[in-house]
Amino acid sequence: MGMNKNTVLAWATWIMIIVGIGLIVLGVIKYEEVAAIGFSAVGIGFFAIAWVFNALKGRV
Repeated sequence: MGMNKNTVLAWATWIMIIVGIGLIVLGVIKYEEVAAIGFSAVGIGFFAIAWVFNALKGRV
């Protein structure tokens, strides 16, 4: 079974969510200075991109 566009976007959404969670957790647990804010901000950005990928499913 091949992967269609919606399947690719679904996988991309899940990968972006996992990476976003990882970055936020890394920022909260490992770093205690300004780097924590940066890691968390990038993690939230990954969530925003994953939201866009999820919204595109069925429309492209």
